[in-house]
Amino acid sequence: MSGILYIVATPIGNLEDITLRALRTLKEVDAIACEDTRVSGKLLKHYEIKKPLIALHEHSTDKAVERIVHEIKAGRSIAYISDAGTPGVNDPGGKLVAACVPSGIKIEPIPGPSALTTAISVCGFAMDDFLYLGFAPHKKGRQTFFNEVAAREIPTVFFESTHRIGKAIDSLASTLPKDRRIFIGRELTKMHETLYCGTVDEVAKQLQATSSKGEFVIIVGPA
Repeated sequence: MSGILYIVATPIGNLEDITLRALRTLKEVDAIACEDTRVSGKLLKHYEIKKPLIALHEHSTDKAVERIVHEIKAGRSIAYISDAGTPGVNDPGGKLVAACVPSGIKIEPIPGPSALTTAISVCGFAMDDFLYLGFAPHKKGRQTFFNEVAAREIPTVFFESTHRIGKAIDSLASTLPKDRRIFIGRELTKMHETLYCGTVDEVAKQLQATSSKGEFVIIVGPA
């Protein structure tokens, strides 16, 4: 009899954000597949959860996925957790699920924290209709990316790193109308969480007055 794959959401910063259901699941499964065993190890240690860990990151080979599928088919229950938040968004979770679906493996989502929905909940824009784009391109297609964001009438959500947030602000300043509003969530749910909202110029000044270090969720408001 086949086992079960649990897709478990974990905190994006504040360890208290994990759900009781997620903790129970992680304690009951036979093994835990992690995007990074070192990152996940800290969470598991905090909650005194001791389980065999299986590494499954962006550089993992197909054999790593095949191993997990084989383990589940053999009757073992396995939970997959990413470094932070709900798996399947910018992590190998989607690849694992895609491999399990054709095999008829039961997949059970354990919902919880997400940087995407956290930002949406406090951005102040009407978000009935929006587009999520993941991380902005590093080099190739980056200018086209920002041109398309500026031309879009509905809100656009994307992630940016501490190393490129300055360039992202510059790109938005050069493509958006001066009165177009944006929202930026820095280090969401973490100790240095900061929310910025206003025109690009206003948000740029707010960032300069605080810090440009951390992980960022950017929402460009509707036209």
